[in-house]
Amino acid sequence: MSLIFSSVVDAPLDEVFAWHARPGAIHRLSPPWQPVGVVSEASTLDGGRAVLGLPLGLRWGARHTGFEPPHRFVDELDSAPLSWALKWRHSHEFAAEGDRTRMTDRVDTPVPGALLRSMFAYRHRQLAADLAAQASARKAGDRPITVAVTGGSGFVGTALWSFLSTAGHRVVKLVRRSPTAPDERRWDPDRPAPDLLSDVDAVVHLAGASIAGRFTDAHRRAIRSSRIGPTRALADLAAATGVPVFVSASAIGFYGADRGDEELTEDSERGEGFLADVVADWEAATAPAASAGVRVVNVRTGLVQSPNGGTLRLFHPLFAAGLGGRLGDGRMWQSWIGMDDLVDVYHRALYDTGLSGPVNAVAPEAVRNSTYAATLAKVLRRPALLPVPSFGPRLLLGEQGARELAEASQLVRPAVLAKAGHRFRYADLEPALRHLLGRTS
Repeated sequence: MSLIFSSVVDAPLDEVFAWHARPGAIHRLSPPWQPVGVVSEASTLDGGRAVLGLPLGLRWGARHTGFEPPHRFVDELDSAPLSWALKWRHSHEFAAEGDRTRMTDRVDTPVPGALLRSMFAYRHRQLAADLAAQASARKAGDRPITVAVTGGSGFVGTALWSFLSTAGHRVVKLVRRSPTAPDERRWDPDRPAPDLLSDVDAVVHLAGASIAGRFTDAHRRAIRSSRIGPTRALADLAAATGVPVFVSASAIGFYGADRGDEELTEDSERGEGFLADVVADWEAATAPAASAGVRVVNVRTGLVQSPNGGTLRLFHPLFAAGLGGRLGDGRMWQSWIGMDDLVDVYHRALYDTGLSGPVNAVAPEAVRNSTYAATLAKVLRRPALLPVPSFGPRLLLGEQGARELAEASQLVRPAVLAKAGHRFRYADLEPALRHLLGRTS
């Protein structure tokens, strides 16, 4: 036995076991810093099989055995060629301790336990935090509903749908390809089918081309065309179908590229620039739904922190190699939010009837770029001595892209969420990065 990891979760036994049996659990438990992706999850804990994708095209397939609900299930590696050389038997054990649950992972493998401990520590933290967030939501009125989600395969969409599914909601993914699963529906962004949203209680609209990249004419067209028209078409359909809630992605780019030290809330005026124009039109495209009485929430997202995407995906390998540092003079304000906190904001937008209109999805305390760089370096135990010269982003992104992305400075506050008494899992940057990167000790 190479590893035994145990902790007590503040949730009853049946609830903890049921969480593991729902779709999305393996996604929620996969450490984001590891180069591993979920190829397919098991359809059941009783004999089902999950497959993970590893570097170099390798596949990790594990069969679920030893099914004894609500106390136990087992994963056993069964995919060649890994199973020829590596033994892996992972027993998930659950025991009631009053109204709480002791969860114990027992792993029989030649892999040294020291290499696995950070992974299992992450899994236990993540499970406890998800269960706490879901319990808090139920107390505030959250009930199982059917949610249609666009952009469900993106790094935000994957985190969101898996969280909603483990919370007991049914998630219908709107996809542009032919559906391959029962809860997928084909979505034409320009002309959605009249029955696309039938039997749907809420829509979460995340789809849109990435803004990262050089701001060429083609890139600017892709950013606009992937947002404005499809959002308006989907909002029109939500209005016609009578969907009660329409939650649409938005961005703090609404406030412009540089507002100095001005504190920006949802009541602040829009700024200037290409992205400010796009975001204003993007939010305006949801008007057909709002005019029909649909509760519309526009989630103005800050810099999302996750090793799977966004700025942290770019910075992590550089800082891990000791090549990181501030950008320019490092005085730019960075309004950030951890991935799990962003998921909680979207979840709240579904059940909190008091939320409507723009909502700033940012942590309570923005940081300057120099502080961000120093904090990431501290978490990774690396120096941050190599500042990126101002011409660097311009070479990669062009003049406009550098100004509106790399050099953007926005001191944004989550005023609407604060008024609602919203609780952030990670209000401070360092604990958020430590959790996401598995560097808690």
